[in-house]
Parts: sequence; C-alpha cells; structure tokens
Amino acid sequence: MWRSCLRLRGGGRHLLNCPRGGLTASEGPGPKPPARARAYAPPAERKRFYQNVSITQGEGGFEINLDHRKLRTPQAKLFTVPSEALAVAVATEWDSQQDTVKAYTMHLTTLCNTSLDNPTQRGKDQLIQAAAKFLDTDTVCYRVEEPETLVELQRNEWDPVIGWAERRYGVKIGSSTSIMGPSIPARTREVLVSHLASYNTWALQGIEFVVSQLKSMVLTLGLIDLHLTVEQAVLLSRLEETFQIQKWGNVEWAHDYEVWDLQARTAAGALFVHLCSESSVVKHKLLQG
Repeated sequence: MWRSCLRLRGGGRHLLNCPRGGLTASEGPGPKPPARARAYAPPAERKRFYQNVSITQGEGGFEINLDHRKLRTPQAKLFTVPSEALAVAVATEWDSQQDTVKAYTMHLTTLCNTSLDNPTQRGKDQLIQAAAKFLDTDTVCYRVEEPETLVELQRNEWDPVIGWAERRYGVKIGSSTSIMGPSIPARTREVLVSHLASYNTWALQGIEFVVSQLKSMVLTLGLIDLHLTVEQAVLLSRLEETFQIQKWGNVEWAHDYEVWDLQARTAAGALFVHLCSESSVVKHKLLQG
C-alpha cells in the first residue's frame, strides 16, 4: 500500500557539505558500469532531467521518485531503502542537484546502490572481515622513530584515541614503530568483530566505507560512537601528511580540496551508518532551505 511521504521543492536543505564520489541510479535501466571493490565508478555529469523529488512508502521500504519516475539502481533494481530518514537524506541529494546531476557528489545514493546491488557479492561476515582487517594496518597504530617533533605529535594526538578505544571496549590495542605494525591480541580482534556483528548489513557497508577512507578502525569507531567529529577523525587520519605540509608547504588549493573531499566522504559514511540503524519515522514535512 502506497502513501505519499514527502516532496522537496526549491533548493532542499543540504545534509552534507560538498560531498563527492559514487554512482547514482538513473531513471531507467541503461548501461551498467563495471563493479569496483567498494562502489561504482561515477559517470559523467548530465543535465538534470527531473523537476521534483518525492518519497513514497511500499511494502519493501521507502522509494525515491523523480517526477513520476521511480529511482532505480545501476542494475535496474527498484531503489528502496529501509528507513524514512535515509530516504529523506537521499532525496535531498537528488533535490540539491542544480542544472546538472553530479553523481560524484552523491555518496549516500552510492552507498545505497552498493547495498542494493551488492556488486562484489559480499555478505555480513565478509563485510565485517573487510573492516576488521584494517586493525593490522591501522593508521594510528603505526609510529615513526624520527623526527622527534613528529614522534611527539603522534603520541599526543593518537595515544588518547587509542586509550579511549581500549577503555570503551575493554581491549588492548597499543602501537609500534615496527614496519610489521603492532601485534593485535586475538581477544581484541574477537571483541571488535563481535561489536561489528551487532550492526545490520547496510550499516556495515557504511562502516567498511568509512574505515577504508580513514585507513583506521580505531578512528572509525571513535567517529561512529560520537567520540570524534568528522573533522577530528579526518585530521587524525592525515596527521603525518599535515605535519609534512606544515614543514614543506602546501600545494595551492590541492591539499585543501583533498581534505574537504575526505571529510565529505567520511561524513556521508558515518551518516549512512546512523540512518541505517535508525528505526524511527521522520515527521512528514517539507524540507526548506
């Protein structure tokens, strides 16, 4: 049974600032791009082909309508998401497009497409293992031996985050200057894998996406648990690079763009996790800029 939930008009409210990356679903089946490890490759920009964006609810969940067309995934499946909050966020992505549809600015749509089409055919256990493997190469666990200023910077900025994670989950993580990285205890891995298993498959897609952006399970856990902000998590993931930039100088506009881009992708992934874990229904109302 269908019911109309929401119609977006004008410039809808942005949920994320300056996002980039990922493929959006089209209004029809169309040609399908090759699958990648985590998401689809973005297509070229194209002229906006719709006026209004709305949401309807059916037995399978919440759907996105572009005028009178139902949104579909790259594999031509009906685009259906499990929560109204997520549907509102995706609809906002589509409504915020201007004269052209910039697929690379629509990370939430990309993550939904990946969850629906599952191009790499990964189940829950595989997603958990894909995220957990970053424990062996976690950014905040690898330390330098010199220069002393960077050693001190890593200790001052990364040790408190590791300490928080160890207390939060009752585990031992540690750090190492060895090229082999720290030796993660088996119990630590078991506890964190068990924690990841508490999330549904859709949320795990988001967690694995964030881990792959930050190259850190520890920072991802801090972000998802709201111990860190997006800006803090990104800064900590780029600590050594930021140190080098401060020492040798910044490439005009390029480094700033990289930071904004990483913040947008990280924010989208974290938001996706929370919206996929959200069961409450959003109050029906217009989104106004």
